[in-house]
Amino acid sequence: MQCSWKAVLLLALASIAIQYTAIRTFTAKSFHSCPIPNPVNCSLSQDTDVADRLCDENPTFPYNLSRKTHVLILATTRSGSSFVGQLFNQHFDVFYLFEPLYHVQYTLIPRLTQSKSTTDRRVMLGAGRDLLRSLYDCDLYFLENYIKPQPVNHTTDRLFRRGASKALCSPPVCESLGAVDLHLEEGDCVKKCGTLNLTLATESCREHGHVAIKTVRVPEVSDLRALVEDPRLNLKVIQLVRDPRGILASRSETFRDTYRLWRIWDGTGRKPYNLDVTQLTTVCEDFWNSVSTGLNRPPWLKGKYMLLRYEDLARNPMKKTEEIYDFLGIPMDSNVERWIQNNTRGDRSSSKHKYGTVRNSAATAEKWRFRLSYEIVAFTQHACQQVLAQLGYKTAGSEEELKNLSISLVEERDFLPFS
Repeated sequence: MQCSWKAVLLLALASIAIQYTAIRTFTAKSFHSCPIPNPVNCSLSQDTDVADRLCDENPTFPYNLSRKTHVLILATTRSGSSFVGQLFNQHFDVFYLFEPLYHVQYTLIPRLTQSKSTTDRRVMLGAGRDLLRSLYDCDLYFLENYIKPQPVNHTTDRLFRRGASKALCSPPVCESLGAVDLHLEEGDCVKKCGTLNLTLATESCREHGHVAIKTVRVPEVSDLRALVEDPRLNLKVIQLVRDPRGILASRSETFRDTYRLWRIWDGTGRKPYNLDVTQLTTVCEDFWNSVSTGLNRPPWLKGKYMLLRYEDLARNPMKKTEEIYDFLGIPMDSNVERWIQNNTRGDRSSSKHKYGTVRNSAATAEKWRFRLSYEIVAFTQHACQQVLAQLGYKTAGSEEELKNLSISLVEERDFLPFS
């Protein structure tokens, strides 16, 4: 029997309607966790109330069957985030990615700088969240939407800071390494490993027990709520903060052209009339808003949020790292301990580039006191007074007090993770 084209069209439309209704029904309901070994108890063919009762009356298992812990280091530029990232990069069972949202930013908003408007800075958030979700699922192919030029056959030499990820510079992702290449510098990794095969990287990600990502391109923890509440993820956020005076000093030294006017003020004592103060105030506003959310302990952040001051980590790196891993519920391995011992007692000159992590960590946290003039420090203290008080950073009342290292400008605070 032959059907008319109208009948075929009606059947097709009916099919689409049924599928759409099914998808809406599935996504509208919360994810069920069904008892083992009878997951059929939650079958869609049963009455919904009966299914809910059966699931509630039996032991459950989480939807995230792998129980991977997904970690997001939420930070801002020059706050010590590269250092914190290494605490995960060195762990044998953590797949670590350094700033993958760089590609989203420079594809969607190539003109973006630290001083741009809030509207500009948030244009990329939706795309950034989608990319993060895909990366936590070990779908590295999703990155190809933002890497320019487009990868060919899933291979690219344009992944930002590929060498900062140990997993991307080790077998099986990098097959050309020998025994003497186990501890490559970042630049050597790129030279010896050649182009990055995203298929191999995806396989490596799936073989690791946990995924950690560092980003300075998400302004506030509230921007991550959709990911934190996603039942498919076991996402925990570590918000890293640093004294804004230290951030300003570090940025002025590292990004000399961008912060040229601040350097002129520091060198001449005269404040330029066209100084872009948002390069400072944006940091303080983001800290204030984000930390206020975290410290208010909303239900959606319960067990998912830890506030970490860079200064506390710099002074007691082993103790604070143990606290971090305890919060995450991940055993800290000997590779991390060894890295801390080797990289927190060095000389700053031993670091080869601006993102290096070999240094005397305690001394580095205080160096800003000698880099900035007291006039700039006083200006910063006034502009950021709310967040300085919120985070337990003391103000210096004079140049003598500023330079006196026997006077601590960091209050003793115990920011316990929200559990």
